[in-house]
Amino acid sequence: MAYIGKTPEYGTFEKQALTADGSTTTFTLNYTVGSSSSILVSVSGVLQEPEEAYNIASGGTTIVFTAAPDSGETVFVIYLGTAFDTATTLGSGSITGQTATTESAAADLFLTYDDSATALRKITNTNLVKTLDISGQTELSSLAADDDLLLVYDTSASAIKKIQKSNIATTLSYGVNANLTGDGSTTAFSISTSGRSQNDLLVTVNGVVFHPGDDYSLSGTTLTFTIAPDSDAEIRVRYLPI
Repeated sequence: MAYIGKTPEYGTFEKQALTADGSTTTFTLNYTVGSSSSILVSVSGVLQEPEEAYNIASGGTTIVFTAAPDSGETVFVIYLGTAFDTATTLGSGSITGQTATTESAAADLFLTYDDSATALRKITNTNLVKTLDISGQTELSSLAADDDLLLVYDTSASAIKKIQKSNIATTLSYGVNANLTGDGSTTAFSISTSGRSQNDLLVTVNGVVFHPGDDYSLSGTTLTFTIAPDSDAEIRVRYLPI
């Protein structure tokens, strides 16, 4: 096609016809536009003024007329330009050159890629779901030192915190394993040991503490006294915390 004057350098402009019915004011555009001035709108041959006769809505995907075009009117849109999203590439120096922060406030914003929307989003620190995967970490092979730090979940603050080992108060539980009665002849008694050894038990007979190995022994679930406790003697077996 021949042109009078300078020929177009950027291709032809797209046209979209709209069907007017006298009531509809909002129409879906074939292309996303950046502003109301990015299109020419004609109603029965009369150009419409942007932001007076119409506006752009829904992120540039719809046109909304101030008054619905009458039924049968010829309405069309000429696209002068469409919205174009570009991805900004940051060089490694743009990130590594920034000052690192050691903590963040609740209102601080982070950039995140929303895979479901295929878009870059912002999110506040308070809305971050923080997870911690320690399954791949090397296990400590020795006893933790008093100044070692452990991770705990503070239920009162609903947050993960650190605590020094020396500040941990261990709760000890001394459970009663068995209350037995001697008969003057029985030396072996069956108890529940939960995998403990004789040194993990506190055994008393009539309030007297017996010595493991000398006064009694433990094999599996059988507690055996060196000398049979007297008849009606009160035997108490308690777990020591391990």
